[in-house]
Amino acid sequence: MNTFRRQFKLWIGCVAVLPVLAACASESGDVTPGDGQGETLGTTTDNLDTDLGRVAVSLSTDQSALAAQRGLAVTVTMTNTANHAVRLLKWKTPVDGINESLFVVARDGAEVAYTGRVYKRIAPRASDYVVLRAGESLTRTVDLAETYDLSVTGHYTVHFRADTAYAGNFRQELVSNDVGLWVEGRPSASTDAQESGPAELAGTITYTGGCTASEKTALQTGFNGATTYANGAVSYLNGTPGSTPRYTTWFGAYTSARWGTAKSHFAKIKDAFDTKNVTLDCSCNDSGVYAYVYPGSPYKIYLCGAFWSAPQTGTDSKAGTLVHEMSHFTVVAGTDDHAYGQSACKSLAKSNPTNALDNADSHEYFAENNPPQN
Repeated sequence: MNTFRRQFKLWIGCVAVLPVLAACASESGDVTPGDGQGETLGTTTDNLDTDLGRVAVSLSTDQSALAAQRGLAVTVTMTNTANHAVRLLKWKTPVDGINESLFVVARDGAEVAYTGRVYKRIAPRASDYVVLRAGESLTRTVDLAETYDLSVTGHYTVHFRADTAYAGNFRQELVSNDVGLWVEGRPSASTDAQESGPAELAGTITYTGGCTASEKTALQTGFNGATTYANGAVSYLNGTPGSTPRYTTWFGAYTSARWGTAKSHFAKIKDAFDTKNVTLDCSCNDSGVYAYVYPGSPYKIYLCGAFWSAPQTGTDSKAGTLVHEMSHFTVVAGTDDHAYGQSACKSLAKSNPTNALDNADSHEYFAENNPPQN
């Protein structure tokens, strides 16, 4: 999935320093210090929830050329250069590995696809943050061959880039220097998540991951609701185009081209629910996640802990979550996660309509239409 639409030309070894909002959640409790181990640091640290910090991000690798059997290991170092502690969302750092598209990887100047998971998450909890004290650094080494398409031989450049926006009206980025190396093409990392259902089951649901009878019932109801949402969105967008409140709230200023993009996206979402073999997997137990998919692996959706307590319809519902996840598949709408939550999505629509049309939660909220708008 092409996560970022522009390339940054940065000198190797340069460190870009950008402001980072220290927090965007109101929960209290203990959070993990920068090294991810040892003592905990409470949120009572001076202004930890609201202070702006400055975090420098550097990227390095000890490799200049990779044979096909070798992984692409890069080391990320994040350093708090402020004189006070700051905290960052863990999933916007490599502290627990690569759980989002945190890197821009390009081959001969053309960005390659991120092949890892994309999530719909709940609002962040205290445990979802990592704390960096003043002057403290966090360093992790990760293998990009596991989550990016390195199937073609060529010269690759890599830099770290994470957008820290989640549920607020702010938007900050962490960006590193570029590193470059020669990579011999290799097959994309394969997992059972990349399997798709047989064509003869088109238009049906397949359950995997040990779904119980009650879970299957909830999923069938959610699937029906998602189908209704998709059909309703298509009917709406087949109507008279214009600056309607429902459209502009979630997708921003009207243009005929943007309306056409939204119409195309929902036509494909509708078609997927109506005609494809959709696999719903119940094996994920993460309470901080509604669901996730592998964008290049249609049409398998993994349902997680937060999904089961969501309402069947309405804001952040089971039906809406399925629309959100369906939009992520590259063969459907290929959406990304630029903003989460209604407040952030409304702000995104005003500030960047192009990204709003590429944002999965914006599609979900347009489909849920709660509260109703004309």
